[in-house]
Amino acid sequence: MKLSTLQALVAAVEDGSLRSAARRLGVSQPALTKMIRELEIELAAPLLVRTSQGVLPTAQGQVLFEHALKVSRELLAATDQISQLGGHMRGELNIGVVPVAVMLLIPETLRTFGCEFPDIKLRVSEELYIAQLQRLRSGQVDIAVGGIPGGLSSGEFITEELMTTSMVVVVRKGSPLAKVRRLAQLADAKWVYTSASNDTGYAQLLFESHGLAAPPVGAVVNSTLTLISLVGAGDYVGLMPLQIAQHPLTASYISIVPIAEAGLPLKVGAIIRSDSVVSPAVRHFIAHLHRAAHQLGKKPLPAI
Repeated sequence: MKLSTLQALVAAVEDGSLRSAARRLGVSQPALTKMIRELEIELAAPLLVRTSQGVLPTAQGQVLFEHALKVSRELLAATDQISQLGGHMRGELNIGVVPVAVMLLIPETLRTFGCEFPDIKLRVSEELYIAQLQRLRSGQVDIAVGGIPGGLSSGEFITEELMTTSMVVVVRKGSPLAKVRRLAQLADAKWVYTSASNDTGYAQLLFESHGLAAPPVGAVVNSTLTLISLVGAGDYVGLMPLQIAQHPLTASYISIVPIAEAGLPLKVGAIIRSDSVVSPAVRHFIAHLHRAAHQLGKKPLPAI
């Protein structure tokens, strides 16, 4: 099985068009069709079906596509790592971040890392924790940054703690709920969950840590901006890191609810796969994350 034929299949499935895939790879359409046909003969299975809109993978084609995509990513990562080990800090770094990391560490880390290594292309995707672990497993991201949950498999992942913060309860500025003093008084409020499903999230962890049932779900979000917008403009209750809640820009829209109970402690860190080779770019990125965490602990966030 040749790498070129696998690349032909990947391009065809991603583009959904043989013509577009051929153009992307710099070959003629008949040549690309021949490469895919070679794969089908070798595997004795159909890989693509033609439709009025282009081509789609068969069940067998989808399986091969997913494996071929992973092989392509691994080869690209190997090429970048070899270049970096030779002192040439070039290539691409794919970073998966969860909302809490976007709010706390990522802006400063991207600024300082980008200044030191301008030839490394940074791709940042914001998703929820569960989705980021899936992307980490599949090799779609090189590193995930966010809250480190309890029970994370030490055999599958390696974690590096960066900082500890406290998640505090917030509501829109002027909300009558800002006068509440006990968490139980917010049990019937509409809570914004930052989670991949309706039955998990920081709100649930906060309530359970104080012996209370999880509050109802008002909305489920996977975006920092959406979280701030919903809380700041509606009758929702949310949780966010203390440093962000105190930020001058955020504080103009929301208020911290001074409940008697302690906020939810959260460890924020970097997560990588235990079976992957840690590239120089990833090591340097983690160092810049530590620098950003140190700066965050020394002074309040600057106004935007």
